[in-house]
Amino acid sequence: MIRRPRRAVPAIVLALVLLAASVAVVVSLVQKLVGVHEFVSYDRVADELHGLTWNEAPVLAAGVVAMVIGVVLLVVALVPGRPVVLPMAAEEGIHAGLTRAGLHAALRHTASSVEGVRTARVRLRRKAVKISAGTDRTDAAGLAEEVCEAVTRRVHELAPEQAQRVRAALHTAKPSKNSRISKKGSLR
Repeated sequence: MIRRPRRAVPAIVLALVLLAASVAVVVSLVQKLVGVHEFVSYDRVADELHGLTWNEAPVLAAGVVAMVIGVVLLVVALVPGRPVVLPMAAEEGIHAGLTRAGLHAALRHTASSVEGVRTARVRLRRKAVKISAGTDRTDAAGLAEEVCEAVTRRVHELAPEQAQRVRAALHTAKPSKNSRISKKGSLR
């Protein structure tokens, strides 16, 4: 149940460009039929295009630009985006999902709820969770391990398929040679 994001932005941009080109052509043709001064002269554009041959630079440039735009649109359409909804742990045949933002907030709350942690920052990667926690303690021995264990338990409860590794880095308040303490955990 991994729901992927829609590719709305490229579709909207392409639709607006095509709409603008269509409106310009329709306005020019209506102005030509009515007999008023044309916004874009149809005769001038037709003369310019009839004067070009296939081996000229503008034709090649237009072809290359069209090809690049087409390849970019194909890549955007085929490459999956980051999941919007992640599968949660299934219990008793019930399947549910959790948004990335919801998982992010739950893990940040879990890390912040460990006694001694003042701030927590969470980074979700493909198969890893990285926690950067801050504390006011000068002696933070074991605190990084506690944060790592708490977040590992929470990930295991919510979405065990999402992350196999949990890393916690702890930043103490006063700079010393042990001002940064790291701990790595695993869900395996």
